[in-house]
Formats: sequence, C-alpha cells, structure tokens
Amino acid sequence: MHEEETFPPAKDASDVRADETVVSTGVEASEDVPEAVDADIPKIESTAFLPFEPAEPARVIQENKPESTILPQEGGTAHTLVLAIVNQKGGVGKSTTAVNLAATLGEAGKKVMLIDLDPQANSTSGFGLNKNKRSRSVYDALLGDSSLTEIAETVAIDNVWVVPSNIDLAGAEVELVSVMSREMRLKSLVDASRGSYDYILIDCPPSLGLLTINALTAADGLLIPLQCEYYALEGLSKLLDSMRLVKTHLNPDLEVFGVLMTMYDTRMKLTQQVVEEVENHFKETVFDIYIPRTVRLSEAPSYGQSIIEYDPKGKGAQAYRALAKEVMQRG
Repeated sequence: MHEEETFPPAKDASDVRADETVVSTGVEASEDVPEAVDADIPKIESTAFLPFEPAEPARVIQENKPESTILPQEGGTAHTLVLAIVNQKGGVGKSTTAVNLAATLGEAGKKVMLIDLDPQANSTSGFGLNKNKRSRSVYDALLGDSSLTEIAETVAIDNVWVVPSNIDLAGAEVELVSVMSREMRLKSLVDASRGSYDYILIDCPPSLGLLTINALTAADGLLIPLQCEYYALEGLSKLLDSMRLVKTHLNPDLEVFGVLMTMYDTRMKLTQQVVEEVENHFKETVFDIYIPRTVRLSEAPSYGQSIIEYDPKGKGAQAYRALAKEVMQRG
C-alpha cells in the first residue's frame, strides 16, 4: 500500500538499540547502576492468535491555541489502516507512542488521524491542545451526532489531525451502557472516516472497559507497547484474553499488528530477559526497533510537543522514525 519513504538522516535500528541510554533521573549511562536481581520472568500464556500509567501530563500547554478543523483534501487514500494502541497496564509508553508515531508518519507524508480515547487526554495535551478548552471532543462523537472528521483538529505537524479528549469522556462508559450496539459506536465512526486518511491511530485508556472494547472492535490491528520490566508481563495474558473474546464475537478480522518494546535500557539485565521472553512468544510480531529510555522523551509532553519537534536529532526521534518505517512496511 505504501511506497518507500525518505526520512531525515538517522541511525539505523541497531544503532539506536545499541546506544547507551539516559535514565529519567539524569544519571549518565557510564555511571554504575546496580544490575537487576535475577527473577523468574512471568511466562506469557499462549493464545489462539497473536496479535498504560499514561505519559506524564503536560505542564506547559498552549493555553490560547485556537481550534482548527481544516479537513484533509478530498480524493482520499486507497486504503486506511486502523491501529489501536493498547495496554491495560499504566506507564508503558502508550500515549507517548501514539503521539510520536502519528508525528513521524505525518512527517513521512502520510495522512494520520489520532483519536484520543483516554479521559486523561494525554495525547491531546501531547500535541499542545488544551484539554480543558475544547468545545468538542471524541465524547460528542460517541454520544452525539458529530463525525470524527468534524471534530478533528490540526496540530503543528503537517498531515496530522487529532480528535481530542477531555474529562467528559470519563462518564461515557456509564452512558454507553444503555445505547444500542454500544460496542460498535466507535467502529461506525471510524468506518465513515476510512479513505480520508492513510492511518487512524486510537490511543486507548489504561483499562479493559467499554471504551477499550470499542477501540478493539473498530481496529484492523493492535499495537501493544510493552515496558521492558517485570510487571509489564503480568497483565499481558488478560489483555490477550480480552482480544480473543473481541475477535470471536465482534471483530473476526482483528490481529496483533505489532508488539513494541519501550523504555529499553541496555544496562539492565532484566531488560534483556523480558525482551527474550516476549520475542519467544510473539516472534516476528515484535518490532525490530526498541524505544530507548531517554530524558527527552519524558520531557517533550510537558512542552506540548512531539519528540521530532522537541529533540529532532535525538535517540528518541530516531527510534520513532524507525518505528514509522516498520509500520509503513507492514501496513
């Protein structure tokens, strides 16, 4: 579907992996860091198919940024790939991945709609949109008559539109209970937007509630960010069980598009143990690129910017550009 794209010069995936990373405390990679104690790594239970705490809230937001709903030009694209970025565990890099993957795909010339389906609205603030000053949000689409394209707003990155979220969405799960075909509400909205974008990305809440079920029902594939730490594996089997149920009853075409290892730290022995366990189970479904743990990736949301705006030549930007290449090659 997608032709080969040209990106700004960057290290290849192996270089990004091999580079020593900087932890969020600011400790240099050369400083001695205690190695993780050997532990029994949780095993991932096999399932019939293969297929986050969200990013830190932005502290500096463009308070008066006007809403802009310039629509993509008509003519559209031949195919739209819909990916749900999902993990019910918090703190694994879900919203960080949603923002930066959308930005790097847009940088590559692809039309991208990012749907923020998390009431905490981290993807919304991650692009500099004030979540407390939106006149409309994804809530108005799920429980009203608005379309996603009508609500979508432009951001600083060309070719990217964001369907914002706000705290109103927190009540949507209760309100949806009495709605006919409540699990299909988002699917009908997404299907109406197919053909206008190359990619539609859905940033899911860190839970397995009705909002997440809507996202799984609407998606073509799942992108699962997985932190390179012990606890990241413990809840993965429950996520896979939920996906199998959705595949059986609501979305038979649902597959895992890719598993993304995040917060990768080469100095930690446990990191490699977790990676090996995930690769043994998911095999080629795991992306070749691992997202490193860097200070810049943690800082960017506080300025309402993606990593390619905040630190375009850094390791984080290189890694997400490499991820965008892999996504385009697979999709």
